[in-house]
Amino acid sequence: MRNLTLKQLRYFEALALHGHFGRAAQACAISQPALSVQIRELEESLGTELFERGARQVRLTNFGEEFADRVRGILRSVDELGELARASRDHLVGRLRIGVIPTIAPYLLPEIITDLTASNSSIDIQIRESLTPILVRELADGRLDAAIVALPVSEPSLTEVALFEENFVLVRPVADQDKPVPGHEDMREMKLLLLEEGHCFRDQALSFCNIQSSRPREMLDASSLATLVQMVGAGLGVTLIPEMAIAVETRSAPVSIAHFRNPQPSRTIGMIWRKTSPLAKQLGQISEVVRKTTSART
Repeated sequence: MRNLTLKQLRYFEALALHGHFGRAAQACAISQPALSVQIRELEESLGTELFERGARQVRLTNFGEEFADRVRGILRSVDELGELARASRDHLVGRLRIGVIPTIAPYLLPEIITDLTASNSSIDIQIRESLTPILVRELADGRLDAAIVALPVSEPSLTEVALFEENFVLVRPVADQDKPVPGHEDMREMKLLLLEEGHCFRDQALSFCNIQSSRPREMLDASSLATLVQMVGAGLGVTLIPEMAIAVETRSAPVSIAHFRNPQPSRTIGMIWRKTSPLAKQLGQISEVVRKTTSART
């Protein structure tokens, strides 16, 4: 077997992740034929196929699944060698890969990026917006350095640092603005619009309203807070949104905002990273910059 190269392993990881030669080639900034050649050479070196090739997508073979687990560990270890060098400096330099959940990203990212860049101009910030389970998995795989999510995540391998607490507000049609604010028990009888499955904000809203997530629902769920607010404006029901989203999401919708009586529904926003990351000290410094940014805003 010929020696495998890191380049081949990174191309393999990209194809395993995207399941499509074109998208994987784009992610690797090479041509699709060049990627195909590298993957084929890798398979020839191993003496077996890593992918089942379909008309529109590719998927890992059984051996490919096992190989992928080993490759991720190898690439993570290689990346950590570079992180060790960066960790020897007082401040973080170079690439910083941060994941952010969708119910935070549109509202805080501009200020966070501005302040992080101002505090350290040598940082190359790369943002990944996705759901918490995906961000946690990519952290574990070494594809992210840190993530800003709702806590707790409760993963033993991750460090969790709380940044701030944030309340939820009720969004309802303008015609309802003079009505009494409902309690959480009253919310169970209302047409509550929610984000689709997978969003932690959905689970938090259901918990406040004491509604089981398995309860049958007749309403359509949405993929974004913006859609939820517009649906409320159209008279389809009511919804909850975090306070940070009020200014952005309600400016073009005929809705009213109401604050709940205490105890108000809320969430804890925090930053997480791998406990084993060589950049743990620098990520702690980054979290302090983010905390100052958010505290000034909230």
